[in-house]
Amino acid sequence: MIGRLLFCILFLLCGCTGEEHEKPDKPAVIPDKKYSCRDCHELKTDEAHGEIACTTCHQGREPALSAEEAHQNLIQQPAHPLHMETSCGPCHAEQLNKARHSSHFTVKNKTNLVRRAFGAVNDLQTLVDIPQHEEIATELDLAEDLLRRRCLRCHVYYGGDNYPQALHGTGCAACHLQFSKGRMLSHVFVKSPADSQCLHCHHGNYVGADYYGRYEHDLHWDYRTPFKKDGRVPRSYGVEYHQLSTDVHHRAGINCIDCHSGAELMTDEPKKLSCSSCHLHQPGSPPAADNLHEIDGKLHLRTRLGRKDITIPPATHPAHEKYKNEANCTVCHAQWSFSDAGTHLLRLDVEKFDPWGALYVQGSYEVEGQVTTSLYSDDSYPYVFMSDKITGELYSGIWLKGYELRRWEFPIICRDENGILQVCRPLLDLHLSFVNENEEVVFDAITPANVRPFGLLPYVPHTIGKAGAFFSERLQENTDLLKQPLNLEKKQLIIEN
Repeated sequence: MIGRLLFCILFLLCGCTGEEHEKPDKPAVIPDKKYSCRDCHELKTDEAHGEIACTTCHQGREPALSAEEAHQNLIQQPAHPLHMETSCGPCHAEQLNKARHSSHFTVKNKTNLVRRAFGAVNDLQTLVDIPQHEEIATELDLAEDLLRRRCLRCHVYYGGDNYPQALHGTGCAACHLQFSKGRMLSHVFVKSPADSQCLHCHHGNYVGADYYGRYEHDLHWDYRTPFKKDGRVPRSYGVEYHQLSTDVHHRAGINCIDCHSGAELMTDEPKKLSCSSCHLHQPGSPPAADNLHEIDGKLHLRTRLGRKDITIPPATHPAHEKYKNEANCTVCHAQWSFSDAGTHLLRLDVEKFDPWGALYVQGSYEVEGQVTTSLYSDDSYPYVFMSDKITGELYSGIWLKGYELRRWEFPIICRDENGILQVCRPLLDLHLSFVNENEEVVFDAITPANVRPFGLLPYVPHTIGKAGAFFSERLQENTDLLKQPLNLEKKQLIIEN
C-alpha cells in the first residue's frame, strides 16, 4: 500500500514542469519500476473481464513510469457508441450488432414522432441522423434542435445529468455497469441490470418511474415540497417527486427485466411480453418467455434477479374475454396516469432569466446552473449555452421548460390507430418558442400540426392494480372530440394557439 501511495505521489511530481518546481541541485526521483493501472485504480472487476488488460479497452500505456505516460491516448469511455466496436465488439459482436439497431439504442420511434409533428416528411433510422442547425429557419429546425440538446438527455450517447441518480454509463455501460450517487460502483459488468439502472434514464414523468409510484413535481418552487428541516430538498433525479401507489407487479417483486428482457430491448425485432402472455396463458401451451414455466397447470415466473418464484394469477373474470379485443388491459387496471398538459419549451439565446427565478429547477443540470449563477451570484457566463447531447459540443442558446398543468389523474381513454381503447397522455401537447440573441421573437408557441386534441397519444402506464367495481365506465372514450383519427402526415393544424 505504501508503494502504491509513493507511486501516485511520484505521478504528481512527474507532471510538474514549471520552473518554480525545478530543483537543479537534486536529481529527479525516478521510480525503481513501472506500475500497472491497478496499482492506482482499485476497482472491483468481474471474473471474465478481470483477466483482460485495462489497455485492451481503455488503451493508454501499461506499465508506465508516470500518470502522463500511462494516460497517453486514453479512452475514458470505451463502451461509448463511438468506441464500442473496438472495445466490446471483439467478444460480443452478435449482441452488439443486434443492439445498435434496436429502438432502445436508436430512439428512432420517439425521435420521428416529434419530427413528423413539426413537419418532417422522411423518418430517420437513428438519433445521430437528426440534423444540427447553426441557424433556426423553420419549425422543424427548432424541433430538431430541441431533440438534440434538451430531449435526448437519456440515451446511450450521453452520460446523464449531474444529479446523484441520473448519471449513468454510455453505450453498453449504460445498462451493464452500475452507477449510484454520481459514481461508477465497480468494473463488474452485470448481465441482468437492476431496476436502479433503468431508473437512471426512466425517471421524471416517464414510464418506469410510475412503476415505483413516482410522479415528478411541478417545476415552480411553490409546488416543490416537502422541505427538509435544514432547508435542503431531496433531488436525486433533478426534481422532487410525489410518492404514489406502486405497480402491483413491483409489489410482487418483479423487476423491469423480468418483462423487458434483452430480447426485447437489444434487438430490432423485439419479442415483447404482454399482459395476455401471462394472465391469459393456456395450460399446456409453450410459455412466452424463458423465465416462465408451468407447475401443475399454473404459470410461474422466475425472476432474473434473486430467482424468486412467483405464481401468476390467471384472468378469470368474464370481462377479460368480453373486452380482450376492444381495450388494452391498462384501461381498466391502471390506477393513475401521467397528465402533463401544456408543455412549453423556450429556446432563449440571450441572458434574460429574471422571469425564471421560480423555475430554476428544470431537471437539467446545465439549465439550473446557468439560471442560478445569473440570478443569484456575482458571476455570469459570457453567453448562454447548452451542449449537444450526442456530440457534447456547446452551442449558443438554452432550452427552458414549463407546464400549464402538471397533475396525476385518472387515466384518459382514447382509441389507437386500430380502434382499440388505450390509456392516453398529452405527449404532443408541445408549444415551442424561440427568442434570438437580438431579443427578437422568431417563433411564438408553435404547436404540432395535425395531432389529436391536446396532443394525446396512447401509452402504457406502469401503475397496474385491481380493476374497480365501476371498471365498465372506463370502457369508452372520454369525449367525442378524441375520436378523430391519428394522422401525422396530413398538414392540418388542429390545435390552435
